[in-house]
Amino acid sequence: MSEDQLFIGIDSGTQGTKGVVFSREEGRILAEAYTDHQLIENIGGRREQEPGWWIEACSTVIGQLLKKSNVSRDMICAIGVSGQQHGMVPLDVRGEVIRPAKLWCDTETSPQCDQITARIGSPEKVIELIGNSVAAGFTASKILWVKQHEPQSYDRLALVLLPHDYINYWLTGEKKTEFGDASGTAYFDVKSRT
Repeated sequence: MSEDQLFIGIDSGTQGTKGVVFSREEGRILAEAYTDHQLIENIGGRREQEPGWWIEACSTVIGQLLKKSNVSRDMICAIGVSGQQHGMVPLDVRGEVIRPAKLWCDTETSPQCDQITARIGSPEKVIELIGNSVAAGFTASKILWVKQHEPQSYDRLALVLLPHDYINYWLTGEKKTEFGDASGTAYFDVKSRT
């Protein structure tokens, strides 16, 4: 009889982090765990979270999953991460978080969307250039917002990751994203994939 292969799935959403352990041999979920997140918000549309909260939540959830009696950490062969998109996790040159992440649901950056679109010429021109619009939920306007409202933070900015990409960075040490997620940033050309 072959040894089972177990897979951990993590979903870090706006309201919380949930995790599961899936057994390949049994074809079912063996364990589940959940912890919720706080939200930094104001009436002006601010919606932010500290990326450290996500790491604490992931650590808690993974710890809870591994404590289940039917889960052996030696049989875990992969971890898959999904999560909220479009947020902005600003990092300095050392890979340290500069400020709280502005989330996909942050609308405080709507004026910056209009500014970017006007600078390019029109909504149609933006779509022609990058194959997408500059929406308030997307990442590009959040970078401009930081430049305009927190110049000290902007001066330290070296790299931006999406929220679940930041969790993958914590897990692997690699700073990467994929095309589908990058398409929701408004700084990625979906036609040329650059």
